Amino acid sequence: MSDQLPPEPQRGDDDYVASPCISVCSVDAATKMCIGCLRTLQEIGAWRTMTPEEKKAVVEATEERAKAIPRRNASGQPFAADHPKLRRFRNKIS
Repeated sequence: MSDQLPPEPQRGDDDYVASPCISVCSVDAATKMCIGCLRTLQEIGAWRTMTPEEKKAVVEATEERAKAIPRRNASGQPFAADHPKLRRFRNKIS
């Protein structure tokens, strides 16, 4: 039996779920979440082995968290609503 993980689905595959990562990888000490993507350390670590359904649930959770906790840049400042890194979330942020 192989210890290798199966290849991740690629864009265009039916089971592909894009990571909510926006390349601001810094964990807030109080919330224990990445300030950029709003995933927990556990969610970040498990992403590679999650099923598409689990990934969709995490993405939905980050969108809910973003309603109460703004995604922040590397300096810890909230992103402006029109920041390019947030383009994919614009239609979901209220």
